[in-house]
Amino acid sequence: MKLKILFSIVILFVITCVSIAQTTERPRPAEWANLVNGGRFMDRFLPMPNLGKLTRDTWGADNVLPRYTDNGIENRTWSFWGGNIKLGDDGKYHFFVCGWRESSAKGHNEWPNSIVFHAISDNSFGPFVVKDTIGKGHNPEIFRLSDGRYVLYVIGGYYIANGVNGPWKYDHFEFHERDRKLIEGNSNFTFAQREDGSYLMICRGGGQWFSQTGLSSYNQVTGTRLDADNKIIPLRAYPQRPGNFEDPVVWRDNVQYNLIVNDWLGRIAVYERSKDGVNWKVESGEAYLPGVSKHEDGTVEGWWKYERLKIFQDKYGRATQGNFAVIDVEKKFDLASDIHSSKNIGIPLTVGRLLTILDKSPITPNTKSIKVKITAEPGFNPQTDIDLNSLQFGEPEAVNYGKGGKLLKSEKSGSDLVVTFSNSTVFPDDEFAAKLLGKTSNGKLLFGYARLPGVNFITPILSPLLPVITAVENGFKLAVEVQNFGQVASKTAGLKVFYFKDGKEIEIAGGKIPELKPYEKTTVDLKCGKLFDQGIEYLFKVVVNPDDKHPVVLHGKLTPVK
Repeated sequence: MKLKILFSIVILFVITCVSIAQTTERPRPAEWANLVNGGRFMDRFLPMPNLGKLTRDTWGADNVLPRYTDNGIENRTWSFWGGNIKLGDDGKYHFFVCGWRESSAKGHNEWPNSIVFHAISDNSFGPFVVKDTIGKGHNPEIFRLSDGRYVLYVIGGYYIANGVNGPWKYDHFEFHERDRKLIEGNSNFTFAQREDGSYLMICRGGGQWFSQTGLSSYNQVTGTRLDADNKIIPLRAYPQRPGNFEDPVVWRDNVQYNLIVNDWLGRIAVYERSKDGVNWKVESGEAYLPGVSKHEDGTVEGWWKYERLKIFQDKYGRATQGNFAVIDVEKKFDLASDIHSSKNIGIPLTVGRLLTILDKSPITPNTKSIKVKITAEPGFNPQTDIDLNSLQFGEPEAVNYGKGGKLLKSEKSGSDLVVTFSNSTVFPDDEFAAKLLGKTSNGKLLFGYARLPGVNFITPILSPLLPVITAVENGFKLAVEVQNFGQVASKTAGLKVFYFKDGKEIEIAGGKIPELKPYEKTTVDLKCGKLFDQGIEYLFKVVVNPDDKHPVVLHGKLTPVK
């Protein structure tokens, strides 16, 4: 027995040393050291609730012991991974999670043969008890259609049912890449419902797709550029090196779209925001790191990997809880029938406050002050629960570094509170929200975002294809298809086509895109001279609204004359 224990200790030591060697330490931008509390998304994670009994009588390396095993879902028979939670019409919390037998010969590498489970609990943190089995599948994410049906995505397809209790039918999505490069595999999808019931989907590598119903075909709108394929994955989040980013999680709240992407090798994640789900802004600081799972007494559950983050939302869409797939050691060291495994944990999040900027005019450098209403909610009284002297408000990045506008005055408005701030920050032309940061009256983090006045959040999203080129007399005809994936009609827009020859970008045709209703498409017919040689492949660039500060750009290669 003693020999067995000694052997286990030696193995754990070797695992730890090798695992550390396999982890890449990402250098941070020097300015991140100046972020204030609340400047990082990671600051929003709260201590996990004490559920059940704190115990060492369970699997796991010492770095995750002792722990409350009732948090999330775990047992000794199954290794769990991924999944997200929905509050059902029955008042129960329904967790759709995948897993494989811990005794599988391949250990953690059994994940391609995952089974999807339906588990339930009386609260969002657990313990979750498996109610039934859905079928095969990995990395599930469940969402609800406008007609009330549930769609349970898994790699390679989806299950659909009229209710959370099934019965479930398996099917496949239809995809249209639309002349765009398929970025790092079309898998590990994450979904956010738009205001009209349509869906934004983002895939593993950052490709952006729209479906009008959530079941109808998914159309890729990600533009391709010469530098970085226009990924939303933040290749330049770290100036020192790009990082190995994958598997975003997206959600829409009452203000904006939110996105977190994980650097699996560096074990660090980054937070981004968007007003339309297409154009994204990266915020400074880490979204999460190993060690965010803490007990109320400050003890850390030191899980080796935190992956497949999913967000539980309230009725306003605000993030109230994050659920992680976690494992106690490097994945390849989780072997069959050993002391290591994986599970899913829930961590509460500080909830952003409901804010409204009362000024109607756009905020400019000449704006002297900004008036903001902080809305009262059950359990939150803005008139008594805020340390007013701690508040800062303004352009989000400035606020994250403690450089926001200061409080000038406050006044009651019914149950709400109206606060007026000096305007000491400059909002970039692509910014759409302001941020509030401070403390509650008992010293806890307080934050929130507000939409900027004068910004249209629901706009046309015009997306072109590459030209279809046909030889005609004295030249070539270029037929360019353009579709509006926005939720409102577009106005007449400009269109230009370029090609590259001898290292030079040359404009070859231009025209107008007519007004398009949401999801409507048209073909713009253009002409050019005899520019193309037989059998030569050229690089083309199609630009929508070329005179805008942020035009839509698509690059692609074509051989016009075969």
